[in-house]
Amino acid sequence: MLNAVIMAGGTGTRFWPESRATRPKQLLELLKGKTMIRATVDRLGELAPAQRVFVATTQQLADDIAAALPELSRKAILVEPCKRDTAPCIGLAALHVSHIDPDATMVVMPADHVISPDYVFRQAIQCGAALVDERPERLVTFGIRPTYPAESFGYIQRGERLRDLASQGMCAEGEHASAYHVKQFREKPDAETAREYMDAGEFYWNSGIFVWKAQRVLDLLERYQPEMYERLQRIGQAIDTPEYDEVLCREFSAIRGTSIDYAVMERASEVVVLEAPFEWDDLGSWQALARLRGGDEQGNTVAAKHLAIETTGTIVRGEDDHLIVTVGLDDCIVVHTSDATVVARKQHEESIRKVVELLKHRDWNRYI
Repeated sequence: MLNAVIMAGGTGTRFWPESRATRPKQLLELLKGKTMIRATVDRLGELAPAQRVFVATTQQLADDIAAALPELSRKAILVEPCKRDTAPCIGLAALHVSHIDPDATMVVMPADHVISPDYVFRQAIQCGAALVDERPERLVTFGIRPTYPAESFGYIQRGERLRDLASQGMCAEGEHASAYHVKQFREKPDAETAREYMDAGEFYWNSGIFVWKAQRVLDLLERYQPEMYERLQRIGQAIDTPEYDEVLCREFSAIRGTSIDYAVMERASEVVVLEAPFEWDDLGSWQALARLRGGDEQGNTVAAKHLAIETTGTIVRGEDDHLIVTVGLDDCIVVHTSDATVVARKQHEESIRKVVELLKHRDWNRYI
């Protein structure tokens, strides 16, 4: 059976000031009138009913996540006592999934991606699950064909083609999904290297979406991260016991955090990349809003009460009862909330994530 694990513990600092520690990006209605976490669960549809959906998040966000997804059991909200990156998060989820079904297949995904159409996403996940069912030792990841030389994504270099999945009945006809052996994973590149990857035609953006057997990823953590695995095992042995919360807090906090890519994916054999047939955006920054919503005749993307004078190529977001007037702005970002406003040049957008660090340094915690 397919189980879904949604990672929803991030803070989305590049979406400050709207994204905050207590209400991060996955709980915001940035597109289509749904929160990101709600859209992610709805996208699963019949792939994974509520009783087979798990959400990994932080203690601080657990209540809000539970309120946003009332159909899920509270036990399905997996609380990480502290941030330890994606490998411990996925390991914890795999423990819970395999506790219920030792032979379970799990799909892992972030809570804050924009993906469409939903039915194509579901077909792609079914393709990945079919590859895992065929060879349970496989790890399947999804690669996004680059549309520009991005420096903010990790990359996957594909190797030998495994097969055309549609022609073998493993995917719906017309989706043209192909699977390849993974040659290697590459870290986030500089601008020149990103252009080389783009020109080579054999590199994908790493989407961070995976399909595998829950027990398989635990076995690989045991092989490549034995200290982490031992602590996870102690947590797993405490599931459904009165000591669980205490053991979770003690053992998880002692784990040295690392990403699943470094901990497992870069070392394992039988790693397959499936070229994603769906549209994808990680909604990683305010400029993603412009890509997804488009702009007016002046190239402005507006989600606010806004009056523009000689303003072009600018993103404006604010509250309906607050008028924002821009005069003589070009290629800027303007975001207003009830207690904070940011104005930035698009070319400096990456620096927005530094705001939270500076606020902490000044003890202005009410704005974090």
